[in-house]
Amino acid sequence: MPTRTARTAWNGTLQEGSGQLELTSSGAGTFDVSFPRRAADDAQGVTSPEELVAAAHSSCFAMAFSNELGQAGGTPEQVEVSAEVTLGADADGAPEITTIALTVRGFASGVDEAAFKAAADAAKAGCPISKALTGVGEITLDVTWEG
Repeated sequence: MPTRTARTAWNGTLQEGSGQLELTSSGAGTFDVSFPRRAADDAQGVTSPEELVAAAHSSCFAMAFSNELGQAGGTPEQVEVSAEVTLGADADGAPEITTIALTVRGFASGVDEAAFKAAADAAKAGCPISKALTGVGEITLDVTWEG
């Protein structure tokens, strides 16, 4: 199995510094990062580790869900997965990811609503990113069948 890499170059202090994150193995892009923008409600065009975790989780879940639906005899026709990753603070005030909310909306032919929801539950349990994030306080799943 492959290994993927990213690299961040950082200059300055946590509060006044900034950096650039490069998706090295794919070459897909370089993105600005900043702690003040990370901790703010308005990211102002700067990404954050939490946004990248959300991207990783939603895409990994979508792939795992597609696999689970296929194993159940279904074919995803129209499925959208989103992930909301919340940065909060632990009991000592240090930043931590407190919650991840996965939302699935869509329809798959060849399965009913119950099988669709069961596939989503199985994908949440089996997705490698879900497994990697077991230390997060809570990962929720909201599934809506639009069939």
